[in-house]
Amino acid sequence: MQIAFLGLGKMGGSIAHLLVKQHSLTVWNRTAAACEPLVQLGAKSAATPVEAVQHADIVFTMLLDDVALEDILFAQGVLAAMPAHSIHVSLSTISVALAERLEQAHATHRQRLISSPVFGRPSVASEGKLWLAVAGPAGAIDEARPLLEVFSRGITLVGERPSQANAAKVAGNFLISSMIASLSEAFTVAESKGIDPSIFLETVNSALFQSPFYANYGKLMIDPPAEVGATVKLGAKDTRLFREAAASVPTPLADLYRDRFDAAIEAGRGDADWAAGYFAQTRAEAK
Repeated sequence: MQIAFLGLGKMGGSIAHLLVKQHSLTVWNRTAAACEPLVQLGAKSAATPVEAVQHADIVFTMLLDDVALEDILFAQGVLAAMPAHSIHVSLSTISVALAERLEQAHATHRQRLISSPVFGRPSVASEGKLWLAVAGPAGAIDEARPLLEVFSRGITLVGERPSQANAAKVAGNFLISSMIASLSEAFTVAESKGIDPSIFLETVNSALFQSPFYANYGKLMIDPPAEVGATVKLGAKDTRLFREAAASVPTPLADLYRDRFDAAIEAGRGDADWAAGYFAQTRAEAK
């Protein structure tokens, strides 16, 4: 099986490192230097994304956003270069609208699309413990599943239309924003009363949630990581995608988060950690 992987940022690079240990991989990235560690592990490096996919049975993409994915698929010609009957596994967090467009475009070229956006940070990806929301044709999913299992701890089959997985992903990220927002306000109020946020986190998580997720994100907020996994700007992007997917469905909380993310970006926190930056903005406004 010929496998191509396009996009070797923090998340894509972590996933590709796991795949190359078990499979033959051709890789491409806008910054060619990102391919070198994988080449040392046996991957082939392509000069262009078209070169990477010309003979591929399965093409993985992990690009930043809609604009980046549209550029390589349409403007740079990847869609036209992929063989008939090949499978595109889109791992990125993209809009529902783009996923719907890609499904039609791949069908026109007699190709198959699987949307498989990932839940987890790059550090989780490097451990092979992402959770995947997967949607697409059943036969294509069966073919791709052994590869998906290499970098995941679990897979949820969301539906047969690829865009359903993207809708699930942006809705899930909305819940992460909700958790971060509520913890930020609670931490700030607790701190104003002389309570250490870490003590407050231990108290409420033990008494109420008993959740590793709350514990991990709470610790990130209190003690920001040296290496940023996801930024405030990405949180803002995902909030926008959720609101767009909602269409006519009211999203009052998401509307509020949009304004809060915008305030954090305007204050210069756009490149800060998603969780820690949101908390820092809430804390700063309380002073």
